[in-house]
Amino acid sequence: MRIYTRSGDKGKTSLIYGKRVAKNDLRVEAYGTCDEANSMIGLALSFLESSDWSEKDKFLETMHRVQTILFHVGAELATPSDKEVTWKLKQEHIQELEDQIDKWDSELEPLKNFILPSGNSTSSALHTARTIVRRAERTAVGLVGEEVKNQLVVSYLNRLSDFLFVAARYVNKELNGKEIPLQADV
Repeated sequence: MRIYTRSGDKGKTSLIYGKRVAKNDLRVEAYGTCDEANSMIGLALSFLESSDWSEKDKFLETMHRVQTILFHVGAELATPSDKEVTWKLKQEHIQELEDQIDKWDSELEPLKNFILPSGNSTSSALHTARTIVRRAERTAVGLVGEEVKNQLVVSYLNRLSDFLFVAARYVNKELNGKEIPLQADV
């Protein structure tokens, strides 16, 4: 299989099932932003290669599952509304995020004020992934209803950004990264 096809050279791309749309179509923006977030999560995880802590393998397993689901969310966004989605996001996927958020959050110091995205490389990259997911969410909101039938797509992206925030804090705690509180008097 060749990597390049030249079929997009004139500004069009194919959705799942082959429907052609402009590359600046809102749907392409939404699933492309999910792909961008997924890549940033991958970058964040690559920073953990040389680190060692007792929960690292479990953390990586959880994050790889999230990456897989996020890939499928992108595919759901790339499926035309008149076609059947081969994999469908379910409420249980959102529940998984919430359960993990609650578990990690119970191990963290409660926040007393906002924090700046900071700490170690993994944490900072997870904060970046969080902001990319927020952009995917904002884009997906414009698609739900007419273009995307599954409202859970927006809910999942919303919860995923919360998950990534807590994951960033959790990694900081595990790897002794420093959280920098927002200064009110600048």
